[in-house]
Amino acid sequence: MQKETISILGCGWLGMPLAKALIAQDYPVKGSTTNEDNLEAMRDAGIEPYLVWLDPEVNGEDITDFLQSDILIVNIPPERRDDIVEYHIEQFSSLIDALGQSPVRSVLFVSSTSVYPALQREVTEEDSVEPEALSGQALLHVEEMLMQETGFQTTVVRFGGLIGYDRNPEKNLARMTELKDPDQPMNLIHRDDCVRIIMEIIRLQQWGEVFNACCPVHPLKRDYYRRAAEVSGIPLPSLCSSEAPSPYKLVNSDKLQGALNYTFIYPDPVAQLG
Repeated sequence: MQKETISILGCGWLGMPLAKALIAQDYPVKGSTTNEDNLEAMRDAGIEPYLVWLDPEVNGEDITDFLQSDILIVNIPPERRDDIVEYHIEQFSSLIDALGQSPVRSVLFVSSTSVYPALQREVTEEDSVEPEALSGQALLHVEEMLMQETGFQTTVVRFGGLIGYDRNPEKNLARMTELKDPDQPMNLIHRDDCVRIIMEIIRLQQWGEVFNACCPVHPLKRDYYRRAAEVSGIPLPSLCSSEAPSPYKLVNSDKLQGALNYTFIYPDPVAQLG
């Protein structure tokens, strides 16, 4: 039996290795990029490549062929611009219109834990109320838009801070003059876990859900960067603690671990540094 065809909107740092992993499992994959220079590499990887901008300010973009799939994975963050919320909503209004004319019946939306305010406690999927960050506001609006649609089912995955490969703390250490809020707990997740979680959602047909996805261990910034300094040989910058407790949130991923019977590849961000 042929597996579902999957379209990935956004074959970048996460989308590209995800596409390769899906192809290795015999899924036919279409992928999009906004950079024409990436098309050949995508084609070489076995991806059917498309240029897709999803720009509401450009009329007439036809993504009909790209959306001739069973499953759509959306992996495009809000653009950094003054009208970030309004623009992201417009982008997805046009995408939802196109989905209504497509065979797609399942959507996986890659979101972020920025949808949660710093509540000074553990947060679960029900705590996404009035995000402080504009990017979180944009993502939460789009989550709601997609979940309200009846022509397809949407699952939202809210990833924590993405780490692994070239996204390592050494780069941050090299340009730090001081480490602010060293007692603030971190919500992180390795890219390998992100890829595997998405694949498990597809395999288990977990549609119509909202999941947090963060390492179950939440190291303090001081401990994470101290270990990174030891491993890299880069000096740890001076710690800059504020008088008032730093705002924080601890993102709980128990729902995801239970629904997928999922065990993290890298449960502890400090341990994965080596």
